[in-house]
Amino acid sequence: MIQSILDNDLYKFTMQQAVHALYPHAEVRYEFINRGDTVFPANFSSHLQQQVDKMTDLQLSLEELVYLESTCYFLTPVYLDFLSHFSFSPENVSIEQTDGNLSLSVHGPWYQTILWEVPLLALISELYYSMQSPETLPREQRRHHNLKKGEMLKEAEVDFAEFGTRRRFSAGNQEDVIADILSIENNTMIGTSNVFYAMKYGIKPIGTHAHEWFMFHAAEHGYKRANLAAIDAWSTVFQGHLGIALTDTYTTDHFLQSFDAIKARLFDGVRQDSGDPFTFVDKLVAHYEKLRINPLTKTIVFSDNLDTEQAISIKQYCRGKINASFGIGTNLSNDIGPSPLNIVIKLSSCRRNSETYWMPMVKLSDAKDKHTGEADELELCLRIIQRSSL
Repeated sequence: MIQSILDNDLYKFTMQQAVHALYPHAEVRYEFINRGDTVFPANFSSHLQQQVDKMTDLQLSLEELVYLESTCYFLTPVYLDFLSHFSFSPENVSIEQTDGNLSLSVHGPWYQTILWEVPLLALISELYYSMQSPETLPREQRRHHNLKKGEMLKEAEVDFAEFGTRRRFSAGNQEDVIADILSIENNTMIGTSNVFYAMKYGIKPIGTHAHEWFMFHAAEHGYKRANLAAIDAWSTVFQGHLGIALTDTYTTDHFLQSFDAIKARLFDGVRQDSGDPFTFVDKLVAHYEKLRINPLTKTIVFSDNLDTEQAISIKQYCRGKINASFGIGTNLSNDIGPSPLNIVIKLSSCRRNSETYWMPMVKLSDAKDKHTGEADELELCLRIIQRSSL
């Protein structure tokens, strides 16, 4: 089901490089969150464990190493040497099942465990459908849908990347989607988050960082300084490359307090992953204008559970205001009949090293239904964020 060590999202590799460089002693715990309350079939955990155990066989090939060296200029020789010797450790993953309830956690050194999230989610999704054998659209009808979406996005001049690895129906269907859209002449697909498919199809691998980068820095520096510390650390590692900043780990309003003129000029733009996208556009345009930066020199990457129609509507709203790009995930990789799973894996706690205590970790988000973490810690985070905004 997982075809290569590169069958993962780019931002996992870029964050792994940053963790390897700055926080080699950090330890973390990740927790599986079943947002959709999916009931998993009997013995699902056993089948999942078998797939997890197979992950030890994945190693970076010489061809893949050469590809990363030639394409991902922001990955350092030190990191690529590390990755060429990296292998997954199934002992970092704990899986349990009680009736239809699945429990899963990942624990261990951050630099080692950070690559587990995306393939685990992809495995859970694909294995669930393979065990349930739901009725799906025939391949020709799937192709028709893929081409229709691609043509609509092309006509509306919507630049987009395929972001569907984590909740894909299957690896095969994700590849079909990419191949179908690329077959459209002058298509507007600018790349994919999946490094394996980027290499296979000669398109751009796309990604920077995720919420966990900011969550760790909140545990290290406190919620008030989390965004500032995370952005500074990212800039230290990548020196202005990979310049799309994620805004909503502790609300966009709080993020913008740290996104001053220097950082706003350094970064190419921001990513919107929760809340109302139209309000977000107005907020970012106003922020850039306040800093005397032309918003049309910056880009918003929209990635919040988008479909084709939403992307087109947002693109139209952005015209003449700010540049827009889109990461479309589940609606591309898992739109063939059955309802997609609503599942995530998020950091739950971390510690600087084995001699320090575990710090709880939360994500506040711009949408309440995307908050993660313990209720008491979320309440504390919210109070601190609100006080700092006064």
